[in-house]
Amino acid sequence: MPTPPTESPREPSTGPSRHGDTPQKIGDRDLGQWRTWLGRLLVWLAWTTAAAVARFIHWSIGRIALVLTLVIGGTIAVVLTYAAGEVYEAVVEEDGIARLDQPVLDAMVGMRSPGLDQALTWFTDLGSKVGMSIIAAVCTLAIALWWRRRTPVILMLAASAGSLLMTVTGKRLSGTARPPHELAVPPFETSPSFPSGHTLNATVVVGVLAYLLMLRLASRAARIAVGVGATAFALAMGLSRVFLGHHWLSDVVAAWLFGLGWLTVVVTAHRLMITLGRVNPVLPVSRMASGAPEPNGPGST
Repeated sequence: MPTPPTESPREPSTGPSRHGDTPQKIGDRDLGQWRTWLGRLLVWLAWTTAAAVARFIHWSIGRIALVLTLVIGGTIAVVLTYAAGEVYEAVVEEDGIARLDQPVLDAMVGMRSPGLDQALTWFTDLGSKVGMSIIAAVCTLAIALWWRRRTPVILMLAASAGSLLMTVTGKRLSGTARPPHELAVPPFETSPSFPSGHTLNATVVVGVLAYLLMLRLASRAARIAVGVGATAFALAMGLSRVFLGHHWLSDVVAAWLFGLGWLTVVVTAHRLMITLGRVNPVLPVSRMASGAPEPNGPGST
């Protein structure tokens, strides 16, 4: 089997210093380098598949790898959400984290006050479809103008579409009832409870924004601050849903896990685009479509 590259034939963009280039590093970590055998295998599989697809589509290898990873990863994510929705009712009633649902909700009810309830209602509205759409659109547009690239827009659109599809799939299949209205803070919600859409979408959208920012920030302290802020936002969004009685704890935990999984797929797709884009920035179809490796590329020795 050909060996994927461990060294790039071109110097990666350092990010903060060149606004016309797509940033390819987070701090000293070059996202085009894969340190494990599994990562290198993934690069080889992506290159091989993209080269085959290039017989029919005149795109760059990197772009094809991005699209294929998002499509395949998104399909797997939706299937897993489907499976989770199918077994949710049968499993959570007997074992697992759902045993904590009622005790945690009861504890949250005991912590409520009119002022805190109102403040968290305002906050949780940020995670609604309208709220997250505005946040995603404004922030992504600003980052795209900063980068002078459309990559942030493409990644955000793909990430948002995937998280929305996972939310809709999970809710339609599980049909799980929300906590009773007497334990919830108005306005009440009536859609199925599993998974928490606010939490899943917030995790994905804010996670992608944090990733895009980290690619440009030269300061390690700034990158840490962005990471901590994004994590805190996603955690607070999920906990606010439980506090207000709009979701069970198990709905929120599942949404965090689904969101992190899909976020990993999106970041991996972007990394593959970076890696294969260096090997073949503009696809020479006659060479790559035939499976012949570029110098220093995935098939070289």
